[in-house]
Amino acid sequence: MNRLQNFLDLHTGEEDKQKVLENVKANISFRGSTVWILACAIVVASVGLNVNSTAVIIGAMLISPLMGPIVGAGFSLGIYDFELLKKAAKNLLIATLVSLLVSTVYFTLSPFKETQSELLARTSPNIYDILIAFFGGLVGVIAITRVEKGNPIPGVAIATALMPPLCTAGYGLAIGNWKYFLGALFLYTINCVFICISTFVIVKYLKYPVVQYVNPKYRKQIKYTITTIIVLLIVPSVYFAYALAQEKKYHEKVVVFLNEEFTEKGFAILYQKINYNKNPRSIELAFLNKKITKQEIQSLSSLLQKYHIENTQLIIKQDTTDIKKYILENSANEKAKENEKDLMILQLQNKLKANTYNNQALQEEIAILFPQVRQISLANHLFNENTDSTVTKTIAIYSSKKNLSSQEEEKLTLWLQKRVAGHPIVLYKEKGE
Repeated sequence: MNRLQNFLDLHTGEEDKQKVLENVKANISFRGSTVWILACAIVVASVGLNVNSTAVIIGAMLISPLMGPIVGAGFSLGIYDFELLKKAAKNLLIATLVSLLVSTVYFTLSPFKETQSELLARTSPNIYDILIAFFGGLVGVIAITRVEKGNPIPGVAIATALMPPLCTAGYGLAIGNWKYFLGALFLYTINCVFICISTFVIVKYLKYPVVQYVNPKYRKQIKYTITTIIVLLIVPSVYFAYALAQEKKYHEKVVVFLNEEFTEKGFAILYQKINYNKNPRSIELAFLNKKITKQEIQSLSSLLQKYHIENTQLIIKQDTTDIKKYILENSANEKAKENEKDLMILQLQNKLKANTYNNQALQEEIAILFPQVRQISLANHLFNENTDSTVTKTIAIYSSKKNLSSQEEEKLTLWLQKRVAGHPIVLYKEKGE
């Protein structure tokens, strides 16, 4: 038994408690560079969520400084340092408001407003998110209290995922979707609270010295408050997890129904849409080469009970116009994305074309008109006319067999001005000629 206790003893390899507390206190404050780092991390995470890039989101989580005040709150509760708790809570509130502001501004300005899968994943928290936050927090706090910090800290930052829910909440505010905003904010609250609680548990287990004596009655109040918060967060999370499991089961039953009654019998399903959140629920189908009578639809509808698909209406789309409409609706988002990308590419190509000159063609013409010019290159360049404005001019750099006279240079400039019909021409002779 003693061997097992020694094997699991967290006191082995523990850092000096005073030094750990100093480090925790140093990481609580959000001032100066920390605010800038947080704002930049929020922008990076928002971009990652916007373009559905998991790698970018992970990078943002690694540079986020949000863990500091949360761990500080857990430590302050564990040692009954209520001044430190106030400071941690204040800085966490500042960090949260800054994050929401930055992410809301980003998503308001972003031309891409589609709800990507990475965004949707942060709008419906459940019991699994609580487990991740609690055990991830345990790992983080254990690592903080070690002499050798090791590798867990970056992993904890990724696992507990404080940054993405805040960005998703900002996205919800930007598009005016309160469901997304509240769902993401609830996930962020879960992460903060359970990291804080896991910190409290480890601080108590390692017996950090209390800052001030608290009478047993007040200690009980703290425990009751923590228990109440845990229950208030766990109950809706369990409900969301149950709802998610039920929806998954429903979709699995529908897939079995479609496979056994249609696909395996050789009927190609051209279009399908499952409306789970409607009342009653509905399964909308359209077939490539099959016409279904009313009697067959009734027979298929009765088969739904066999597959335990309840409170569901089977809708078969057979009108050609309807089928086209639904297919177009189904592909509208993808088409919109493609069209938007094509438009951006076209705009960039036009901009590049407007600022690019066919120097080879110009060279061939100049060889006839100005035989003494060996080579010429043109490019646009911005000039500062004054502190308030800039102007674009075309720089023409030429090399020649012999020096051009002022009249010849003027003639070349006028010809180029007419030939390219663009910005004012500024002519330069290549050095070393």
